Amino acid sequence: MSQNINMAVLIDGDNIPSANVKEMMEEIAKYGNPTIKRIYGDWTRPGLTKWKNLLLENAITPIQQYGYTTGKNATDSAMIIDAMDILYTAKVDGFCLVSSDSDFTRLATRLREAGMQVIGIGEKKTPNPFIVACDKFIYIEILKNQSLNKIEEKRSSESTIDKITEKEINLIRSTINDLSEDDGWAFLGDVGSLIQKKQPNFDSRNYGYEKLTPLIKSTNQFEIEQRENPKSRHKLIFVKNKKRATKAKK
Repeated sequence: MSQNINMAVLIDGDNIPSANVKEMMEEIAKYGNPTIKRIYGDWTRPGLTKWKNLLLENAITPIQQYGYTTGKNATDSAMIIDAMDILYTAKVDGFCLVSSDSDFTRLATRLREAGMQVIGIGEKKTPNPFIVACDKFIYIEILKNQSLNKIEEKRSSESTIDKITEKEINLIRSTINDLSEDDGWAFLGDVGSLIQKKQPNFDSRNYGYEKLTPLIKSTNQFEIEQRENPKSRHKLIFVKNKKRATKAKK
C-alpha cells in the first residue's frame, strides 16, 4: 500500500487496550496518511479514562456512543455506520480498523468490495474470520515488543513470539513455486506480496524478525541471491526452494 494514500483510522475503544497507541499510529503511517482518526466508546465509563490524554497527543477524535441496550454493542454499530458514511464521501483510499472483534468481519469485506485497502490491527485473540477479511492484519503484541526493543531477547518467548512451523515454511515454499521462473528463482518482493494475500496476518515480526529475508534465511530451506538493480543502488533479492532430500529406498 502506498504511503501517499489517505486512510481512515477507526478504533473500537471498547475492545482495544490503550497501551502502545503511539506505536500503533507509527505503524499505520507506513501504509498511508491517516487523515481521519476516530475512536468509539462510551466515554462516561471509567474503563476508558486511560485513553483521554492519548487522544490529545495523537489527534484522535473521540466519538461518544452510549450503550442503550444491555448485551448489545452500540460502539460496533456507530463505527460501522461511520465507516460507510466515510466510504461514500470518497475522501479516503483505505481504512484501518482497530479491533479484536469479529463483528467487523462483514465491514472489512464490504470495504474491500468497494475497492478500499483494509488494514486490521488487533490482539492475537482476534477471530480468524476478521483477520482474513483484511488485506493485512497486524498484532498489537508485536508492536508492543517493538516499543520495548526486545524482539531478539524475546524470540524464545512463546507468549509473544511465534515459532516458525512447517506450515509457514510450506506457505513460503508454495508461494515461490507459484511465482518462480523456469530456473526456480522468484523475486522476494513478489513473494512477500503474494504471501500477504494468502495469509493476511503473516508478518515476519510475529516470529521475531524485522524483515522477511532474515526469516527465510533462518529456516535454511531456501536459497537467496542478490542481483544488481539497474534502476537503483539497492540490490534485488531473489529466492529459490532448496531441493528436498529424497529418502533412500529400502
